[in-house]
Amino acid sequence: MTRDSSVLGVARTVGGAVGIAGRHLFRVDSNPVPSEWSHVTKVDPEPEKLLPVLYPLYLQHTDVLSVGGSRSVDQRTTEETFHLLEWTPKPTIHEPSGAQHVSSTTIESATFLAVPEVLNGDSNALVGTLGEGIEYIRESLAPETLDGVLPRWTPDAVSDRLADFLTSWLLHEAVFEAYIIQNPDSAAAREANVTASDCLTVEEARQRAMAAERHLESEILYLEYSGTFGGEEAAATLDAIRDATTWSRLWYGGGLDSRENARAMLAAGADAVVVGNVFHDIAAAERSICTRAADDLTADADEAAVREWVDRHVDVDAFPAVQYLETIPSVDDPAETARAYLVATVAVWMHVLDDGPTPSESLPERYRSVAGPTHADGDDDVRVDEYLDALTSALSRADGGPTGVPVTHLSIHDVVDG
Repeated sequence: MTRDSSVLGVARTVGGAVGIAGRHLFRVDSNPVPSEWSHVTKVDPEPEKLLPVLYPLYLQHTDVLSVGGSRSVDQRTTEETFHLLEWTPKPTIHEPSGAQHVSSTTIESATFLAVPEVLNGDSNALVGTLGEGIEYIRESLAPETLDGVLPRWTPDAVSDRLADFLTSWLLHEAVFEAYIIQNPDSAAAREANVTASDCLTVEEARQRAMAAERHLESEILYLEYSGTFGGEEAAATLDAIRDATTWSRLWYGGGLDSRENARAMLAAGADAVVVGNVFHDIAAAERSICTRAADDLTADADEAAVREWVDRHVDVDAFPAVQYLETIPSVDDPAETARAYLVATVAVWMHVLDDGPTPSESLPERYRSVAGPTHADGDDDVRVDEYLDALTSALSRADGGPTGVPVTHLSIHDVVDG
């Protein structure tokens, strides 16, 4: 062994010891995932999973947005979703289900890349997909990125080394999200080949979480019931994992549609709860409601008329926005907040339906005239007026274009198409 290699070995050992001591003895929080995040909203780029037309209002209440999906998702739909989320005041992470969903645009837009690892799936879900992703970064994404900054005369050997460095750097900057999938009937389970026999006991989940934190150094441990509520079993598992881990963030997802369920998972030890399907359900419900409103209201209906129509014809308590907002403890009155947002939504829909793709009155002006004191809940960071200006421009061109709003992702998209 040479002296240089010996010095490097000692430095590595000392550095490792300092890191371990800081993390476990002195509880230094070096995890890049903020500890204050307690509510995560998953936004799916799948074409059939639309966003509410006034989605910036709803998303101002969550802590972070997670972009990811699998069915019919590609790089284009992912980039369009990130573009839409530029009008929200919240950080956005990218959790791709396929390596090709990642691009220089998504890397630039995302706070960080979250790489999924399934602890109870097949080997492909743990390392096979990761290997495919690394190959894509090294062979495609890194060279494409470097082509834009390196002069043409750069020697191949230098380009190759820089591509190696960039690949390792992107993985270093990413966070790793270790999944335990407990619903074998879910799409997530099918993707990772998790069957009923692969679902873990509380003790097995605890052991794998410990391995993920101490060996894989996963920044996030994700207990996923995907579409169904885990109840007491999930609570017991969260409690066991929380007791056995110290550094990783512990997230829970699955079947959350009430304040009671969300609080139960947080009380059991989850650092954050993850909500997805119920958020997209808002868009489907508002399409139905606004279509009915078009038969009864005129575009110039004032706030009182719209609110009266909503109160008479909509069971607001059954509106998915209430269930979504109930999962966020900081929202004091989910039902009244949902009602206010629905009134503003109906007004925007009616205005667009009346004027077609070239509204004579700007959407921001119309929105303000109806929303009144509910405008952005007083949060100056929620850029609703800017977003509606962009939406007006997109509707006038009948497509989102590179700088407009990708309207095909919104509940109102058929106004343009039809």
